[in-house]
Amino acid sequence: MRVSPLLLAVLTAAALTACAAEPVTTAPPPVVAGKKINLSPEQNRIRTQKVADIAAKVPKEIAADGKLTVGFSASGSPPLVSPATDDTTLIGVETDLAQLVSDVLGLEFTPQSSSWENLFLAAKSGKYEAVFSNVTVTEERKDTYDFATYRIDQLAWQVPDNSPIKAIKGPADIAGLRVSVGSGTNQEKILLDWDRQNRAAGRKPAEILYYEKYGDVLLALKSGRVQAYFGPNPNIAYNIAVSGGSRIAGTFSGAGPDLQGLIAAMTKKGNGLVEPLHEALNTIIRNGTYQQVLERWGLANEAIPESRVNPPGLPRQPAS
Repeated sequence: MRVSPLLLAVLTAAALTACAAEPVTTAPPPVVAGKKINLSPEQNRIRTQKVADIAAKVPKEIAADGKLTVGFSASGSPPLVSPATDDTTLIGVETDLAQLVSDVLGLEFTPQSSSWENLFLAAKSGKYEAVFSNVTVTEERKDTYDFATYRIDQLAWQVPDNSPIKAIKGPADIAGLRVSVGSGTNQEKILLDWDRQNRAAGRKPAEILYYEKYGDVLLALKSGRVQAYFGPNPNIAYNIAVSGGSRIAGTFSGAGPDLQGLIAAMTKKGNGLVEPLHEALNTIIRNGTYQQVLERWGLANEAIPESRVNPPGLPRQPAS
């Protein structure tokens, strides 16, 4: 049947009207610690000014291209570092702080992403001039890298809401449990030490399961494959605030029972960059932009009063 131009126009208009009438649903921004979290690629990051005296201290071979190449773990999760809603742009408290430090140093912030393990290899080779990715200062890491601190390091145990586990306060509380932790992390070292203590005391060993992505850990917790997860407190607190379904059963310093752990910018040992990084961090602490970034991501309670270079870190672990 031949349709007249007039009827075709009417049908087309009706179809367009029907399409326009379809409801459009947009997920509201998550709220953490009373703050709405912007997960879009349009971050409108907090910025600051170059400080010429500090910028002049950046080693010439690093400053030559006018960029600060900063490494991040691509498998991270908010509010630390994660892909934005475009699944490409890296966002989070770590990228915001790295941007501010780059501003003070007068360099173009150039983010790069990789696996957690490759962050260390890339920093050691100089491919990444700095790493801002929730890296804890440890005595072992100080053999190879220099550190400029910028946040306290708090770890947490995450369990399902309906878990019979009431609290995890020490090694005896994980004896015989199926637990998960990130490979190559300082929390893994603490967990392995707890497991050694349990074995020495005649308690049941823990079954330790590893997952590359935090999302896989959450699925394992939900299904019961894992009874508890030991990881960074900011990620866990964020997930609980946004999604519910789980709770924190205990928190711990990332440097063990006798020392407050510290998160730091990491760079190749002896390359001359740690001092300008340290001075840049103290600059943003003094001018208030540092506090603005932490508040933006709901992490104001993890602020430090000043940055330090290579402070005491997680003690060396005994050989297995």
